[in-house]
Amino acid sequence: MKTRKSTPLLLSLALAASFGLAACGSSSTSETASSAQPQASAAATSACTTDGADPAADPGAASFDLTAATIGPNGESATNASEITLSDEELAAIKAKGLTAVLPWAGSGPWYEAMTQGASDQFASMGVEVGSVTSAEFDAAKQTNDIESSMAQDPDIILTLPVDPAVISQALKAAADKGKTIVFADNGVEGFTAGKEYVAITTGDQFGMGKAAAGLMNDAMGGDGEIGIIYHDADFYVTNNRDHAFEAAIVQQYPCLKIVARQGYAEESGTGDIASAMLSQNPNLKGIYVAWDTAAESVLEAARAAGRNDVKVVTYDLGANNDLEMAKGGLLYGTVVDKPYQIGQTLAKLAGYKALGKEAPPFVTVDLIAVRKDNLAAGWKESLQEDVPAEIADQLAK
Repeated sequence: MKTRKSTPLLLSLALAASFGLAACGSSSTSETASSAQPQASAAATSACTTDGADPAADPGAASFDLTAATIGPNGESATNASEITLSDEELAAIKAKGLTAVLPWAGSGPWYEAMTQGASDQFASMGVEVGSVTSAEFDAAKQTNDIESSMAQDPDIILTLPVDPAVISQALKAAADKGKTIVFADNGVEGFTAGKEYVAITTGDQFGMGKAAAGLMNDAMGGDGEIGIIYHDADFYVTNNRDHAFEAAIVQQYPCLKIVARQGYAEESGTGDIASAMLSQNPNLKGIYVAWDTAAESVLEAARAAGRNDVKVVTYDLGANNDLEMAKGGLLYGTVVDKPYQIGQTLAKLAGYKALGKEAPPFVTVDLIAVRKDNLAAGWKESLQEDVPAEIADQLAK
């Protein structure tokens, strides 16, 4: 079993005195930020069937400050994306500059597609021409090459989500030295300062997403039972914060849920084996948390292979395969999502701030949505700005 990496700076800043434990099943996803989402109501339980402390929980979970707001990698306070605006006069001024942009992303899939569309739509209103859009498939060396290759287009703007903050810094430093406008999604880069080498970071409300996922797990379990945690064992801003907040919320707010298994993964292809071992070693395990959607696919397969159709899985992000399972009322109970289309829009607007010489906040967050079967179609539309796939819509209509 791999050991979780040391707590990142922004997480250590959020640690505080231990909170008292709430009554069993007393909280739910109502703490999440999206006013459009339904309020989940956890099943009340009068007594825990699983007694005692969480045998596999991270010791730091009890002292994590659940009241803290998500902060940036350097302790920056968050500004909501709704506050990032450009007037018609400002849009016209940016159009007159005839700017170009490239988008060397870390990965691909519906989330990235929505972010690309949001950025492209916003850039269109700004007269910014979009050049190459690439996916590094979470390979830092490939992303370095993508960034270096895109520089041949001599872009004015680079929007990117860095795979590895240390590895990518050299390629982006060369771009920054040439005066390119750099705006980050989710992750920053080592040695860079907001307002100097880059404009800002835009991401989801990671602490809020972790807490919302814990609420979904509590609902899925009816407020009681044994769960396993499959976390991302790498130094990565987004997943580290969601994972920590989830575990802290389970320990502090849902004491009738017991963490009996906990293991990390560096490669998402390994989650199936981890889930198989968890289910074999813990026959009473009824819930599994996974750090993101595609990593959860192998977990669902492992549960099916073990004949464990009673297991409920909670994760993050949207994906057609898993969400069809949710629409069927199957193993995937729920997922917590941010708004990638809005992230893309905001990245483009922040690039516009730089073009205008307008001061930009260093750290911007978008709202979140806790998605279950009953709000899957609406959540998909709100997050990705497109209709749920036809196969899922057909299943929901049954």
